[in-house]
Amino acid sequence: MVRNEWQGAVYPVVAGHEIAGRVIKVGHAVKEFKAGDIAAVGCMVDSCRTCPNCKADLEQYCNNEITFTYNSPDKKMPGKMTYGGYSSTIVVDEHFVLRIPADLDLAGAAPLLCAGITTYSPLRHWKVESGQKVGVVGLGGLGHMGVKFGHAFGAETFVFTRTADKCADAKRLGAVDIVVSSNEKQMSAHKNSFDFILDTVAAAHDLDAYTSLLKRDGTLCLVGAPEHKHPSPNVMNLIFKRRQIGGSLIGGVKETQEMLDFCGKHKIVCDIETIPMQKINEAYERMLKSDVKYRFVIDMATLKNG
Repeated sequence: MVRNEWQGAVYPVVAGHEIAGRVIKVGHAVKEFKAGDIAAVGCMVDSCRTCPNCKADLEQYCNNEITFTYNSPDKKMPGKMTYGGYSSTIVVDEHFVLRIPADLDLAGAAPLLCAGITTYSPLRHWKVESGQKVGVVGLGGLGHMGVKFGHAFGAETFVFTRTADKCADAKRLGAVDIVVSSNEKQMSAHKNSFDFILDTVAAAHDLDAYTSLLKRDGTLCLVGAPEHKHPSPNVMNLIFKRRQIGGSLIGGVKETQEMLDFCGKHKIVCDIETIPMQKINEAYERMLKSDVKYRFVIDMATLKNG
């Protein structure tokens, strides 16, 4: 969005959709929150609430008027765009506000609002469970959460990465092992063996390398949103094992709260590096080089420091 790679940025963009903080004021009709409560806001702040998807608690797939936390037309302020969490305050309808379990670190919990739910939701939807073999492509902000959840669900979880130097960290996060995707011998050793592969990479790449590793009826799920299209997959790779390629977008409000509660129960948070707002440009350049384990979190109290 910052670089307009998705062709839709309306500048100025105030980003931030993994927001955790304290309620400072509530409207007269608010029932679920009060001033002083710890609360969280994810990727959405409104939807039509009347279409079949919204009624099924899948607001992220709203057919009509989904309003994202930033860079969306603001229905409540015609002619304006929504601004996100890189700001001192944000006003949100209580339906789209979430509760963070009290025993979770606030900074570590903040990225669960996107990186967490983006990986939790597809693993739940495709019923990943104990006894299954699961792969996670990429070990970044999303990928490291995919590993944590796969492990927490009891699956035998592997990480696909381009280099072997991430092996120790992958195992620390809960992976059984890594598979170096550029090593043909290592990839071939896993053919026809995965129940589910979660692809978190946000760059165009060959999907056939991963679909060929799926069992019959296995699924490759894409959650990374690349600037350019992936090369067209080999249909025969799908037909002859009834494999499928799917996609998933964050999660609805109900499921996001479920995910937060699950994280509270299992003491799961993101691996983070906290920075002051004054270092955001430096952090952005480091992020482009994958020089972060695994999510930067901005301490918004530093915004007032100029």
